[in-house]
Amino acid sequence: MKKIFFGSVLILSLLSCRENNRQAPTVENAVDNAESSVSETIKKNTRYSSREGNLVHEIYQELVKNDKALQDLDKRITVINQETEDAITEYDDVIQKSETYYHDATALSNSVTDSVTKKQIEKEIKASSEKYDIKTQTIRDLIAKIKANRAAVHDQYLVFKIRKTLPEIEKYQNAHPLKTDHLNQVINKQNKLLAELKNFK
Repeated sequence: MKKIFFGSVLILSLLSCRENNRQAPTVENAVDNAESSVSETIKKNTRYSSREGNLVHEIYQELVKNDKALQDLDKRITVINQETEDAITEYDDVIQKSETYYHDATALSNSVTDSVTKKQIEKEIKASSEKYDIKTQTIRDLIAKIKANRAAVHDQYLVFKIRKTLPEIEKYQNAHPLKTDHLNQVINKQNKLLAELKNFK
């Protein structure tokens, strides 16, 4: 008897879901008619997952397609990022090789058995290393400034993208006002079914 009852409940639940789908008010697809230039992008990503990418970037790219000023800004940012990377790599490579040399030379000097000779070569390595540090201090300071500026540009660019795309998601939200009617219908049907289950004997 219980199997028949629960089978009936399952069938009624499925029918109820189908009825809800039919009765749910058809909302006009206002996103397609919204003044937003990225309405299609937002519509395609209604069930968006962070694993698939970032909706802010996708909306921004849609804006870029139709905005010459944004296209120019993007090109300039791309160019400066590449120039920054090239400059840092060029100078870092030279400095890193020198630091690696002094590290390796010190490691080798540890294997010198004669203590007097060992102290002498360690002194020479240290003197050369300190001399090079002084010689390249200005370069190091400039590289640090470039890296700090790169981080600042990155941060400001992200903030710019978010501020630029916030109005677009708000247009989408306004085009899709959420009402409680359908949710309340489902809750009422759930409550009714729960009551039936509790009173079933």
